[in-house]
Amino acid sequence: MEATINKNYIYLIAALLVLAYLPALYDLVIDWSTDGNYSHGFLIPLISGYLIWRKRRELAQLDITSSTSGLAIVIIGVILFILGNAASEYFTIRFSLVVMIFGLILYLYGHSVIKRTWFEILFLIFMIPIPYVIYFSATFPMQLFASKVTVALLNLLGMSVVRQGNIIHLPTQSLEVAEACSGIRSLVSLLALGAIYAYLTQKRFSAKMILFLATIPIAVIGNVFRVFITALIVYTSDLNVTAEPIHSIMGASVFVVAFILLFIFGAILRRILK
Repeated sequence: MEATINKNYIYLIAALLVLAYLPALYDLVIDWSTDGNYSHGFLIPLISGYLIWRKRRELAQLDITSSTSGLAIVIIGVILFILGNAASEYFTIRFSLVVMIFGLILYLYGHSVIKRTWFEILFLIFMIPIPYVIYFSATFPMQLFASKVTVALLNLLGMSVVRQGNIIHLPTQSLEVAEACSGIRSLVSLLALGAIYAYLTQKRFSAKMILFLATIPIAVIGNVFRVFITALIVYTSDLNVTAEPIHSIMGASVFVVAFILLFIFGAILRRILK
C-alpha cells in the first residue's frame, strides 16, 4: 500500500459524505440552535478538530497503511444510515455519520492513525441529541430523585416540608422540580465535559473510563445540590428564585459543583492509578 493517499480521492469522499448527510447536518444545527439541552453541540466538532490539530506533527510521521477492516465499519455505517432514513429515526442517521467517519479513517489511514484519533472521532457522539424516548423516560425519575433527596435533607435540618410527586410543599409556597430542573440537561453537557477532562488528565485507560462514568453520579449530585439550595432559599427568605440573576446562578451551580467533584475525583485517581 502506498505511503501517501491521493488528496483528490480524499476530497471526493469527503464531498460525497457531506452531500449524503447534508439534510441530517442541517437538522442537527437546527437542534443545536433551538434546544438549550444541546447548545453545546456547536463546540463538539471544534473541540475534536482542535485535539486532532494538536497531534498534527505526530500524525504526519506515521506510516499510512490502509486497513480493510475499516470497510466493514463503513458498511455498518451505511446500513445504519439506510435503516435510520427508512424509519425516520434521526439519532440512528446521525450516529451512522460518526461510524462512517471512524470506518473511513481506519480504511484510508490504518490502525496507527485510528489508535491516536479514536477519542476525537468518538467524541463527536456528544453532538448528537439523545433519542427522545430515552430523554423522557429518564427525566421524570430524575425529577423525583432530586425532590426526594431535597425533602429528606430539609427534614434532616428540622424544616417542615412535604413532597407530592415532584412538587415540594414549603410553608410559604410550593416548589416544582420541573423538567428543566431534572438534571438531564446538565447530565448531557457534563458527560461531554467529563469525557474530555478524563481524556486529558488521566494516563491509564481504566482511569479515563472510571472518571468518565463517575460523571453520571456527579452530575446527579450537582443537580440535587441546586434543587436543595433553591428550596433552602425559598424556605428561609422571600427571594424570587425564578427571577434573574438567581435562576441563572442556580443553574450554573450544577456545573461548578460537578467540576469541583470531577477535579477532586480525578486527582484521587491520578494518585491511585498512576
